[in-house]
Amino acid sequence: MPPQFTFNTSSTPILLLKTKSSPTDSYEEYFSAQSYTPTFIPVLEHNFHTPNLTTVKQLFQSGALNPGPGRKYGGLIFTSQRAVEGFATILNDIDESTKQTSSQSLILYTVGPATSRSLTSIRDDHLPHATILGSETGNGENLAHFILSHYNPLYDSQDGPKPPLLFLVGEQRRDIIPKMLMAGSLPPEQRIGVDELVVYETGVMEGFEESFGKAVRASEEFLGGAVERAVWVVVFSPTGCDAMVRVLKGLGDGERRVFVATIGPTTRDHLKNKYGFEADVCAEKPSQEGVGMGIVEFMENWRKNRAGQ
Repeated sequence: MPPQFTFNTSSTPILLLKTKSSPTDSYEEYFSAQSYTPTFIPVLEHNFHTPNLTTVKQLFQSGALNPGPGRKYGGLIFTSQRAVEGFATILNDIDESTKQTSSQSLILYTVGPATSRSLTSIRDDHLPHATILGSETGNGENLAHFILSHYNPLYDSQDGPKPPLLFLVGEQRRDIIPKMLMAGSLPPEQRIGVDELVVYETGVMEGFEESFGKAVRASEEFLGGAVERAVWVVVFSPTGCDAMVRVLKGLGDGERRVFVATIGPTTRDHLKNKYGFEADVCAEKPSQEGVGMGIVEFMENWRKNRAGQ
């Protein structure tokens, strides 16, 4: 049975299309403090790919990640919270001495502050000598540029080929990072090998469209209270966008006051290219502050335009 939604008339509803993080959620904390009513509507179901996670565990246990000339991978790449969570599930099964050794000079490249925070917690508990880099890059393209500039100088061509990187991914992902790191336009000595390994699979949660529709309809009472009010929807992933667009296109023909913000350019471009739907805000950084600042700027301009009509 889908949840019931109610909104008070004193704070702006903001529908967060994600599963609420536990024990605390930074988006809930941030937007509650900014006079919004954050409401979580889970979109995705994630299932970990156990055989491939076992492969990662065996890399540690076999010594393949130990420092030295025979190291199979010089680092790991993470661009999603779920990949980090999957990685975390295997670490308790690896003995401490192995983790101590393999984490020496091991690099964990990440994109975005949320993924970095999760990795930092895991690093502190399990991989004490690993280095986490890239959290300020914000998207895959910037991370790839960062890796090219950081990883290449670590290896001298006289030492033999540099080890590739292991990219832990979901089955739905962009290939921008492998393409950029292994681009044929790069000098051969600058190319960085990347092996992708799917560690989780993603699907749309059953009942998402119905739940989202109920939430949007429940927000209409708030909108009816004053003409300058708006409702916000924050989209974190391309998955489920088709259902979201169907619900929003089913609203009445009056002035649109349910606005959409995306966590970054990947989701913004997906909405535009596949559905012809223009998001109102695209966060400059994939964080609650990035989304919040984009919304504030949009609303200031929207209200100015309304006042000038």
